[in-house]
Amino acid sequence: MIENTGFDAYKIYCVLKLHFTVESYDVIKYNWKTKVTKEQFMLRKDKFYFYKLSRKYKVEELLGFYISNLLTKPKIWVAELLSEDSDSEYKVWMRTQQSLSYVFEQDLIKAFDTVNNPEELLKVVDGQYPLLYNLYLQEKVHLETIIILNDYMNFLPMWLRKIDDDIIFPEFVKKCGKYKPFIYYDAVKFKGILKGQICQLA
Repeated sequence: MIENTGFDAYKIYCVLKLHFTVESYDVIKYNWKTKVTKEQFMLRKDKFYFYKLSRKYKVEELLGFYISNLLTKPKIWVAELLSEDSDSEYKVWMRTQQSLSYVFEQDLIKAFDTVNNPEELLKVVDGQYPLLYNLYLQEKVHLETIIILNDYMNFLPMWLRKIDDDIIFPEFVKKCGKYKPFIYYDAVKFKGILKGQICQLA
């Protein structure tokens, strides 16, 4: 177990919040570096929230906890992170990560059940949202599934060009890009799952 302190909890929060809210900042590119100092932290009136979080979660758990909550509320304030809603968000996210191959396969089954050809899921007609994105909006398909599928099929750039929504949808694409570095999966295994489901449509 990596030792955790209130300052550690604060640093991780700052760097991940930067990653999810500032387009030019990439936590991987900048190797998790941030300019925050312990002196700055000690002057914060809200520092006791970070001490509470450091006692509640190990460092490796804090990463997932912050990511899960910043995905839904990129500008979330630290006090909100001590709520039951934030705990619930983390638990749901953890369940998804722990069974990601199953989640991916079940999402594909639900999605492919609505079409005769996989391409129908991705098609943009008259600038409207494609079926796959609508399934995501209806919470029938996980964000992780869309990101993983895009790794294989690279449809997000096409969606961005063709969808007549230059406000909400571009933010979704940015969210996918920001979240992608934190999705860990076996590329060969997941490609096999995708091929298996496509073959069942044939």
